[in-house]
Amino acid sequence: MVEPGKRCGFVALIGAPNVGKSTLLNALVGTKVAIVSHKVQTTRALVRGIAMEGRAQLIFVDTPGIFAPKRRLDRAMVTGAWAGAHDADIVGVLVDAKRGIDEEAGAIVARLGDVKRPCVLILNKIDLVDKLSLLHLTDELSKRAAWQATFMISALSGDGVADLRCWLAGRVPEGPWHYPEDQVSVAPMRQLAAEITREKLYERLHQELPYQSTVETEVWKELRGGAVRIEQTIYVERDSQRKIVIGKGGATIKAIGAEARREIALAVEHPVHLFLFVKVRAGWGDDPARYREMGLEFPRE
Repeated sequence: MVEPGKRCGFVALIGAPNVGKSTLLNALVGTKVAIVSHKVQTTRALVRGIAMEGRAQLIFVDTPGIFAPKRRLDRAMVTGAWAGAHDADIVGVLVDAKRGIDEEAGAIVARLGDVKRPCVLILNKIDLVDKLSLLHLTDELSKRAAWQATFMISALSGDGVADLRCWLAGRVPEGPWHYPEDQVSVAPMRQLAAEITREKLYERLHQELPYQSTVETEVWKELRGGAVRIEQTIYVERDSQRKIVIGKGGATIKAIGAEARREIALAVEHPVHLFLFVKVRAGWGDDPARYREMGLEFPRE
């Protein structure tokens, strides 16, 4: 029997790359559950973050950015994003207020009629545009889709995020919570640790390294005294990329490791001993096993 007043539902966050979905997810949850990078298509799989708002449990699904796919990995990510929208109770559609209705945003909004789920318009980065431009943008988007509500927010500063979370809490279905009240993410800690290292990798080598690189946590061992030993492998596709990641005298990999170790230690709330290795795995983007590890369907064509 469901306790009176309890609500629980899935909210998918969709949008073009770099509109701020991961930043918004972290703001809604109140802690870091998704990596953030200026590099496009950083989010690959469906990342779930959990937030409590009153008697409601909100399970947010941060989907990969939707764009025109060119490679197999691109197609898998876009398919995963739309699958997340179709499976959700509510769909939050993020539009970068500064970019407005560009080709990618227009294509996403045009396809919402196929989703058959309540859609909420979320205009992000409102601090970067004037009010008149916001009104014009809202008016144009209201003509293109049927929105349940419109929110103007800044995911980075948190402006408007609480109002959005409160509104969603009152609209998800009545029902029991799916997860413990203090749980904030569905991802295993070793997966989050790998994602944190991937984020630091992208921050350090934004221009030099293709986003096909990936990080896997190979060893997670809890030591006496509460410390954790973590061994991770950074996989790249060519030896030239391996040399870039390592850097002169190992300086680059040491810097990436130091930054990742600090953030992982904060997440696990224990001292962390992090060891990074770099290996070449040519053509990993065509390996079905890699897609299963990321929670994506492997496109056969």
